Amino acid sequence: MASLVQSIVVVGGGTAGWLTAGLIAAEHQSRIQQRALTITLCESPSVPTVGVGEGTWPTMRGTLQKLGFSETEFVRRCHASFKQGSRFDRWNEDTASDVYYHPFAVPEGLSEVNLADFYCIEKPSQSFAALISAQVSLCERGLAPKQITHPEFSGAVNYGYHLDAGAFTQLLREHCIETLGIRHLWDDVVAAPLGEDGAITHIQTKAHGDILADLFVDCTGFRSFLLGEQLQVPFQPCNDVLMTDAAITAHVAYPSPQAPIAGYTRSTAQEAGWIWDIGLQNRRGVGHVYANDYLSTEKAVDQFKAYIAASGAKVADQDIRDIRFQAGRRARFWHKNCVAVGLSAGFLEPLEASAMVMIELSAEAIAEQLPSVTADIPIAAKHYNDTFDYHWQRTVEFLKLHYVLSRRQTPFWEDNRHPDSIPARLADLLALWTHRAPRNSDFERRSELFQAISYQYILYGMAFPTATVRTLSHRQAHLADTVMARNQKMIHGLTETLPAHRDLLEKIHKYGLASI
Repeated sequence: MASLVQSIVVVGGGTAGWLTAGLIAAEHQSRIQQRALTITLCESPSVPTVGVGEGTWPTMRGTLQKLGFSETEFVRRCHASFKQGSRFDRWNEDTASDVYYHPFAVPEGLSEVNLADFYCIEKPSQSFAALISAQVSLCERGLAPKQITHPEFSGAVNYGYHLDAGAFTQLLREHCIETLGIRHLWDDVVAAPLGEDGAITHIQTKAHGDILADLFVDCTGFRSFLLGEQLQVPFQPCNDVLMTDAAITAHVAYPSPQAPIAGYTRSTAQEAGWIWDIGLQNRRGVGHVYANDYLSTEKAVDQFKAYIAASGAKVADQDIRDIRFQAGRRARFWHKNCVAVGLSAGFLEPLEASAMVMIELSAEAIAEQLPSVTADIPIAAKHYNDTFDYHWQRTVEFLKLHYVLSRRQTPFWEDNRHPDSIPARLADLLALWTHRAPRNSDFERRSELFQAISYQYILYGMAFPTATVRTLSHRQAHLADTVMARNQKMIHGLTETLPAHRDLLEKIHKYGLASI
């Protein structure tokens, strides 16, 4: 008789650990209530979490709903604000006017006509994103993506969040323990012995002894204690493609309690990397991602302070945190009866908030595809590894795209444009796109993390020279005109009715959002 999967141990807390434990528990809540499945999360009291991931995708709305959260409680507890996309400053030519957006909203009419074809043929003076998305105007005007009367998790336009990672972890911990039935242990794991088949038999803890499980989830951060150290799954670096390996971070106060809150992540290119700037309700989170081979830590800190000073704020030396990392991933994400999520599986720089969404996707996949019997674990592992190999490769390519297109003239940016550093598939697509705009058929799967429209926002935000030989039919030209006219009408309507971002957040604290 096949042995049932009845117990799961998650080693490590933080966002990765609690999101994974929570989504598995939410998906299999009936089994937990029937005591047919137990989920234990073992969190070390002596190991701090990295805790700098403050930007999410719109997917987080669905994740919070699956977990059973109220959006009002989430916004209040996590100092959260609404994120409508990313803004890129000085990535192309290092001038003050060099600005473009990657908004979250999918343009209306995208299924009717490829608006990038129209843009490349007609070459209008307006930016590509502003031409087809109302969200650029909302971001520029400091407006929220919804009104207080919108039900929870819905809005006038698409949105994700900026959040306080520490507060989010605390909220997840409380909810998972009190509502979803997860067993929580504050303890240090000292060993994870392997059986004759090479799989983990149990974990050994300092205070609670041996803990057995059918499946182990490694959320131990960069250390990758289970998958990397115990199971010896090798690390595969990709720093030859993505060259940054350090980050300096700090929390920055607003100049006044009523200062505007940006509804986007601002990414400003620097000599050897870039600076993120994220607005929460109570503060900004700012970080300088850079390549130490091209820039000393001292110069990186100087540039970081100069950026903050130029924004009208200041930061003390003792409040600056230094983080080192290597871009790359484990050769397998799921090996034997252990699957790694978050930093244990791999890490890429935080451009486009890909780390958080990868945690969400990983946790969701484990929850949905959890094997019923232990004999099926190898099958689930193969499918999972195939899926996330693909996601990982596509993410590396999309992040690299931002660097390849730049015309900045420093050694870091020049080396990022060197053909040897560009993945072959991306190089082929760029060659193809010099003659026509990207389209969905250029990508292999329906579940693409970054679809054609995202590539179009980056390409044409950075003035990529598509010299198309295509012409639009009368019908396609009419459709494009209709869609863009609808967009301009939408811009007018939304800017007349949507509140300022901070005003909405204050109303949520006072009144709360309507339940669905």
